[in-house]
Amino acid sequence: MSSTTTATEVEDDTTSSSTRSSTLSRSARWARRAPLLPALIFVIILTQVPMIVTLIISFTNWVAFRPDDRGFAGLDNYRAVFGDPEARSAVFVTIILTVTVVLASLLIGLGIALLLDRQFFGRGIVRTMMITPFLIVPVAAALVWKHALYNPSYGLFNGILRLLFGENAPTRDWISSNALIAIEVSLIWQWTPFMMLILLAGLQSRPMDVVEAARIDGANAWQIFFHMTLPHLRPYIELAGLLGAIYVVQNFDHVFTLTAGALGTANLPYHIYQTLLSAQDYGEASAAGVVTVFGTIIIAMFALKTAFSLFQEESR
Repeated sequence: MSSTTTATEVEDDTTSSSTRSSTLSRSARWARRAPLLPALIFVIILTQVPMIVTLIISFTNWVAFRPDDRGFAGLDNYRAVFGDPEARSAVFVTIILTVTVVLASLLIGLGIALLLDRQFFGRGIVRTMMITPFLIVPVAAALVWKHALYNPSYGLFNGILRLLFGENAPTRDWISSNALIAIEVSLIWQWTPFMMLILLAGLQSRPMDVVEAARIDGANAWQIFFHMTLPHLRPYIELAGLLGAIYVVQNFDHVFTLTAGALGTANLPYHIYQTLLSAQDYGEASAAGVVTVFGTIIIAMFALKTAFSLFQEESR
């Protein structure tokens, strides 16, 4: 009888001990998470609440010019977005702008990263200077390109033409003659340093002992680049391209500052701005915004998948 009692007491002590440890572990977890709760609540209020409100408005018929004619519109706003020729044109311009800027920035960034991966005097200063365009506020960068470089009267490009060919040199209005290309060049200038940073990090993580072994075995620079460097850089190139695409898809500053959406340069963010500003159609503008956000989320999912696979490879 006493042995049975002792066994029961041991079981009770074990149960109470496990309960106390479980309670303590929960308390420890909450103690670690509690300081993060204000930041989490702030992020939810700042990002998710406006998104939910925008989603609700996208299903309503809400035009500021007709305040009394407001109600549930169903999918009409989304049909208007996909059926509007200007919206389709904005989607096409967004795709062209994103693909061109990302590909050109990747190629130029790869070339600069390969140069900066070499040892030379003043490499740190050169790296800092190459990063500078990415640190400039987008609106300020667009203004520099519009006035200091593209301006037909006092811009640097026409100034170089006058310097080379004299005062009678054929000058041109760079924005009016090549509006979309002008925006693409300014964006490429600003996003190339971002691509360069990611690719330079990939280059510096290469196993150099394998590269040296390939050189000793007789491999030339092109063979090492195509068969060793590029395969190693593949996840870095994918990550840089996807992150760049996320930001370029949402670009508004350069389009607004350089062309104000004229000459066939209006992309989706600018089309949303025009719909809201000119037509005061909150419902259709919200629907276009939701479409843009979901498109960006799809790209972001691929970017996160690439980033996670990259971290897994680095941890092996």
